[in-house]
Parts: sequence; C-alpha cells; structure tokens
Amino acid sequence: MRYTDISDNLFTKNRTKLLAKISKKGIAIVNSNDQMPKNGDQTYKYRQNSDFFYLTGIEQEKSILILNPKSTKENEILFIIKANKDLEIWEGHKLTKKEASEISGIKKIKFIEEFDNYLKDLLIETDNIYLNNNEFSKLDTDVPYKDIRFINEIKQKYPLHNVQRLAPILTELRLQKEPEEIELMKKACEITTQAFLKVLKMMKPGIKEYEIEAEITGEFLRNGANGHAYEPIVASGKNNCVLHYVSNDQICKSGDLLLMDFGAEYANYSADTTRTIPVNGKFSERQKEVYNAVLRVMKKATSIMKVGMTINKINKQVNTLIEGELVNLGLARTEDIKSKNKKDIVRMKYFMHGNSHFMGLDVHDVGTKDTSFKAGMVLSCEPGIYIKEEGFGIRLENDILITDNGPFDLLKDEPIEVDDIEKLMK
Repeated sequence: MRYTDISDNLFTKNRTKLLAKISKKGIAIVNSNDQMPKNGDQTYKYRQNSDFFYLTGIEQEKSILILNPKSTKENEILFIIKANKDLEIWEGHKLTKKEASEISGIKKIKFIEEFDNYLKDLLIETDNIYLNNNEFSKLDTDVPYKDIRFINEIKQKYPLHNVQRLAPILTELRLQKEPEEIELMKKACEITTQAFLKVLKMMKPGIKEYEIEAEITGEFLRNGANGHAYEPIVASGKNNCVLHYVSNDQICKSGDLLLMDFGAEYANYSADTTRTIPVNGKFSERQKEVYNAVLRVMKKATSIMKVGMTINKINKQVNTLIEGELVNLGLARTEDIKSKNKKDIVRMKYFMHGNSHFMGLDVHDVGTKDTSFKAGMVLSCEPGIYIKEEGFGIRLENDILITDNGPFDLLKDEPIEVDDIEKLMK
C-alpha cells in the first residue's frame, strides 16, 4: 500500500451514517468498480468505485457491500474474492477475510460466490432495495458499467421489489468531509505543492511539455500518491487558451507562459491546482498585468467561499469581478459591461468556465451548483482570463475548505505571487 493505513473508524462512521438513512424495510447494495478492458488481455489500472471506497476502504475488484439496518448481527456484510494459488501467481496477493475486516471494520466477511444465495434469502423479508448509480450531471457514456448492469439484473430477478436511489443519500454524506478525509486531502495538496516546486527549479526554454509532466508524475509517485487525480494539463504558449489541453507535446519557448493544471491523488482523495508561470522565469509587463488581475479575482473569490454560499452564487460574483478586470485590462468597454445584452458575450470571450467545483474522492466530486456550502465541504477556486488574440491565457487554482470560521486554503503554502515565482525560478 502506497499510503499510510487509514483507520477503519472512518469507514465505520461512513457506514453508520448511511445505515441511519435507509428504511428499516430496505437494504443497500454497493458494488466495487469493474476492471476495464484495454486491448488484448490487458486492463486499465484499477481504480475503486469512490462510493465503495468511502464505505469500506477496500480497493480490490469483484467486491460487494450489503447494508441491512433491520439486522443487529449482520447489518454489514462484505463479499470478496476467494483467493487461490493460480490467481495469486498471476495477480499477486488477494485479501483474506481477516485483512478485509481489519481494513473496513466489517466483522462479517463472505466470499463472492455466496452472494446470490445470501441475497435471495435476505430479500424474502425486504421491500426496498437501495442501489447505487453514477448520477454526475455531466456523465455521458455508452458503457454499461457494473452499477447499470446490476440494476438491470436486480429488476429482472426481483421485479416486485421497490428499487430506490442510493446516490442522493451518498452525495449528501460525501459532501461534508470527516476530519480523516480532510487530512488525506491536505496530504494530496502537500504532494502537489512539492511537484510544483520541482517544476519551478527545472523550467527553462526548450523543454518539452511532457518533460514537465514526467517531473510531476515522478514527484507524485515518490511521495506515495496513486498518481494523477485527472489527466494533467501542461500547456505552453497559445495552448494556455485550450481549457482541457492534454496533448502535452509542444516545446516551451522563451517569452511564453506555461499553464499547468494538475493534482495528486493520495489514498483516492484528490488535489487540484493550476499555476501559470513564465517559461524563461520572468513575466512580461502585460503578462504580469493579466496575472495580477486573475490573482485579485481569486483572492476575492476565496474570501466569499463561506457557509451558506453556493457555486452559482460564487460564479455570479466572480463573473462581475472578471468583467471589471477586463475593463481595466483594455479588453472590454464599460458600456459593454453595463449592457445586459453584451456583458455575458464579452466576458465569455475571455472567461468561459465556472469558478468552482466540489472536491473529494473525485476531482469533480458529488454536489450541485445550488448545494448550500456547509463546514467540511471542499471546493476549487479557479478564475482565469484567456486572451487568444494575444497568444496566452492565465488560470490560477487552489482548493478551499469551508469552515465555520471562514474559508481555509489547503494550498496556501504553494507559491502564487509574481515575485515569489520569479524568485524561485531565478
């Protein structure tokens, strides 16, 4: 295991919260992720289903969790692979029942072969089946992943039972992080900052974007991260203006800026930062002017990320701040910004994305734009200004923990001021 052991108390707490929200005449079933085929006999690197990890801490494939609130002896049952010598020769060690229990805190561990018969007996006295599904609003996939297949299977086998949505309950629970989760996210941010400092030291004209990516990747792995929380963006020159540029194959040229959007995944928890730096170590006056405009917006946006706010409310205020900066930069006219018909069009030319998204076990975590902020939630803060006609864009991003005492920046130790960046690169 790459990361320090997580106490099973975290997963026990998470299950207890979920059990309290399930009907006494119902059970919840949560599946692990599929092993996704790649080519030939290869599969992609395995990543556990975030909900399953949240409830169990188990990172092994072909596992199932059943939660049964009406039972006192077997209210939590975990089903895992039964290891055999042939399987372990090819794939390595698989969890024993004792190991699975120690990780998850679940006392009742069974082998996956027992699942079907156990479920049949259990459903005789059960009316409602809570099943999980990925309900992220931007998800659009043709792949019938495990949760979809399982839902269809349950509906076919048990057509007279009531199938209920588990996702809204898990979304509510996952939004507010436990102290242990916040510590894991702090560690992910710490590793991310270390990688950024490495880049500042190695950056020079003529280096290729993928060399920067390699340095970041190496620093992540050296410090126990799983790897990247998402595909890293390492965009120099005009590539700055491509929001999800991931080719990372161009040469970094003197006079250009390098925009890097990356984050470590530690113990399956994500960090997410964006920094924009000068390839030659020195911002031009125009680059500095735009950079400081974005930084001013970021600081003001961070200050209003408090209990009771929403992403939509934040976005509205950030848009107004950006509009003011565009006027100051000579990119927009005051009369256009005052015009209801023109101001959105003008702003969208230079700032075409939202300021924040929820974070946690996924870099774009559960939650909606109208979810009211509560203490324990974590969100990104990432304003930007992209000037295609001038050949560069600037985005800055930190991760903000909502507390009862105001916002706390999990990336506060990562250099962001112009003078600090130029000094470190010198």
